[in-house]
Amino acid sequence: MADGSRNAARQAAVQALYQWDLTEQDPARIEAHFVQDHDLTGADRDYFHTLVTDIPLYRREIQENLQPCLDRDFESVDPVERAILRIGAYELEYQPDVPIKVIINEAVELAKTFGADFGYKFVNGVLDRLAARLRPGGMHHPAAINTGALPETDKAVKE
Repeated sequence: MADGSRNAARQAAVQALYQWDLTEQDPARIEAHFVQDHDLTGADRDYFHTLVTDIPLYRREIQENLQPCLDRDFESVDPVERAILRIGAYELEYQPDVPIKVIINEAVELAKTFGADFGYKFVNGVLDRLAARLRPGGMHHPAAINTGALPETDKAVKE
């Protein structure tokens, strides 16, 4: 496990993904500039890298998972909240080792820090609905718990 805080990595990733969403620049370029221009001391840089590279890679799947949980079109969601929702949705789908409660609590705190007033309530509701769809019964993927590996369906998506 990399040294540093995943919380700090998520905070930096919100900002980097916000920039990616608005500018459509190459995520690797944004990451390089972000690491150069911001103090990531205390952040889990490996996790930051994973979020900033994987979320754009799986953008379509993440958006398709989120859309049924929204009361509006995904593109009409505030860009900061889109970045936060993408992180939460990514973690729910592709990071089975992260508990649902941690994912939602982290997203709510990110929304309180970076989002609009009461945006955290929106983020909380959307991720609650998504968690019920992606992790029914609040369980992790059984294969991930038993073997430490991703289930077959997730492996296929990652390749």
